[in-house]
Amino acid sequence: MKYYIIAGEASGDLHGSNLIKALREEDPEASIRCWGGDLMQKAGGTLVKHYNEMAFMGFLEVLGSLRTIFKNVRFCKEDISAFKPDAIIFIDFSGFNLRIASWAKKEGYHTNYYIAPQIWASREGRIKNIKRDIDAMYVTLPFEKEFYENKHRVPVHFVGHPLIDALASRKPTNETEFRRRNGLDPEKPIIALLPGSRKQEVEKMLTVMLSVTPAFPEYQFVIAGAPSLNDDFYSPFLKESQVHFISNQTYDLLSCSYAALVTSGTATLETALFKIPQVVCYKGSWVSYQIAKRIITLKYISLVNLIMDKEVVKELIQNDLTTKSLTTQLEQILSGPKRASLLLDYDVLEQKLGGSGASKKAASLIVTGLPKAV
Repeated sequence: MKYYIIAGEASGDLHGSNLIKALREEDPEASIRCWGGDLMQKAGGTLVKHYNEMAFMGFLEVLGSLRTIFKNVRFCKEDISAFKPDAIIFIDFSGFNLRIASWAKKEGYHTNYYIAPQIWASREGRIKNIKRDIDAMYVTLPFEKEFYENKHRVPVHFVGHPLIDALASRKPTNETEFRRRNGLDPEKPIIALLPGSRKQEVEKMLTVMLSVTPAFPEYQFVIAGAPSLNDDFYSPFLKESQVHFISNQTYDLLSCSYAALVTSGTATLETALFKIPQVVCYKGSWVSYQIAKRIITLKYISLVNLIMDKEVVKELIQNDLTTKSLTTQLEQILSGPKRASLLLDYDVLEQKLGGSGASKKAASLIVTGLPKAV
């Protein structure tokens, strides 16, 4: 069978790569064409376009990139038409993917959504498009099944979260070797800085994250460079502060860290699953933030807090994200009762995520759910 997979961000590339591996186990003759990244390509997908050409952060930034977005939409439709897949699989990235799904459904393609659009966070009215354009949904967060089925009468499959498998399948990190290889102090505890994977967010997040480093001389701070960005992009930040930088080793870094400052997104959940206390950060452009706070009605922005339905990790958003507030919150998770309670909540969080096998379950359901040839 032929499969066309569309992911538009680093996290989608990770989950897409594991889905490709699982699809190949279910269907050894699978031919897979994809939008994603290096991981999906390495897993055996033919890469059409890299996500670093598609990821735009914030409403204002998207408006400034409309020409590129429309060009990508047009090219995607042409490429699908030429490939003629038996199934299209969308991974998150809802602004782009729902647009393609609307066209694909009319063209008669079998449409699947893995890691569903977060319409529970904003623009819930898109449920009409999902009902109309998506044949099968595979959700990865425990509250999503209730949201889609009970509230909107949309049948979905809860397959568990693929991060469980991604972390379980990796080789344990040799901390001594990791520190030596990256020129880190062999004794000082590490505080990881995860400023995101897109240029716009890194530029906004990293400056304030670095501003707290003088207050913690007994720790070493390490920036996790995103695989989607060149090392040269980080050079101006490194010149202004005494921090370390490593690229494309985020999981190794987290496994060796004592605490972390993390930009809101999938990384908050990854950090929690590594059992690393964290402070969640987010800051967008003024216009983007004003729009977002009017259409997003959630109590929290981090997946950790959303899944637990309470404040487990502290979220510092927009004007609350200052050097003073970030310093205070970081101090609280380095020792004492806040750190202890946070680690206990992480254990409960992992139980809620539904166990292992998400990619395998999704792949099996996709393959068995394909329309049979007459």
